[in-house]
Amino acid sequence: MNAADTAWIIVATALVLFMTLPGLALFYGGLVRARNVLSVFMQCFGIACLMSVLWLACGYSIAFGSGTSGYWGGLSHIFLSGVDASTVRDGTTLPEVLFFAFQMTFAIITPALIVGAYVERIGFGFVMTFSGLWMLLCYAPVVHWVWGGGFLADGGLFGATGLKDFAGGVVVHETAGLAALVIAVMLGARRNTTTPPHNPGFVMLGAAMLWVGWFGFNGGSQLAADGGAAMAMTVTHISAAAASLTWALWERIKYGKASLVGMVTGTIAGLASITPASGFIGPIEALLIGSVAGILCQEAVNLVRNSLKIDDTLDVFAVHGVGGIFGTIMIAVFGAGAWVAQIGSLVIVGIFTVVVTVVLVKLVSLVTPLRVSEEDEYTGLDLAAHGERAYDHTS
Repeated sequence: MNAADTAWIIVATALVLFMTLPGLALFYGGLVRARNVLSVFMQCFGIACLMSVLWLACGYSIAFGSGTSGYWGGLSHIFLSGVDASTVRDGTTLPEVLFFAFQMTFAIITPALIVGAYVERIGFGFVMTFSGLWMLLCYAPVVHWVWGGGFLADGGLFGATGLKDFAGGVVVHETAGLAALVIAVMLGARRNTTTPPHNPGFVMLGAAMLWVGWFGFNGGSQLAADGGAAMAMTVTHISAAAASLTWALWERIKYGKASLVGMVTGTIAGLASITPASGFIGPIEALLIGSVAGILCQEAVNLVRNSLKIDDTLDVFAVHGVGGIFGTIMIAVFGAGAWVAQIGSLVIVGIFTVVVTVVLVKLVSLVTPLRVSEEDEYTGLDLAAHGERAYDHTS
């Protein structure tokens, strides 16, 4: 074990959890109507708790177990079997229990990202059941394929140079983005899509927390306190800043005004886009990725909302999915990865994610309702599902 590396990953673990609680909860909560804000908080908090327990039970073992299969890690580490405070994670200088905790925060935020696609109209029971099964049956296997030595890693399907995904462009953002799009299509649009975000201040605060937490997300993925971690943090910041500016500029050119919600959504687009590449590039490449992402993801929002008429409520696919896919491709553009491995892996993981998500939505909806009633949707999920209100007077 190395004390400096261990200390840094302890901090990074806290930062990544901070991204979900309270960062993502505030970001999403501010974007919905006032009558649904507590339901969003509840979904994010409930997912964080459930994923933690399931990651301990078997998610970590499926993703990072010592099994020799290229497709899943087996069940050798269920409930952290064989791991104690003195166990060192293979290939790192970290205690394995810390590696477990760091990866657990990724398993929390990935299904939590999907929340943005279905807010204001989905049953809480469905959210919890689907999220748990999706993390175990979709997310954890993909983690093994890419980061657990599986068939998409170096030496696997694509030969010596496998998929390069430093912190989750494919593993986190493509899977969450595509799952969000699938659920949005299967769920159908909200009955009222015209109400603007009820609290843009929450949105900005949440985005700021996500930005800070992303230093742990990307910098921590180096799994060491060294120059690689410092570079990952630097390029993460540059991409976020550039995308914020280009989103705001593009918005002003098209609509005459640059909005706060738009600018901070650009921040998230820049962060998602740099995630897969953050360990392989420098500041100039990050500046280019972020500058393009601010415009690309904004146009993706318009495509999904206005052309395809899909009510991905908080633009999860357009920002996270498109951003993660774009960043993954840019690794090949800059020569840090092989084209075949990058594109091939995107296709394989994309097909797998869509199939698993469709099957799980259909199966879980047989057990617990997918969508709330029209009356509950009108009343708001805060009161209908949880018996609480965020404010005395809601809209």
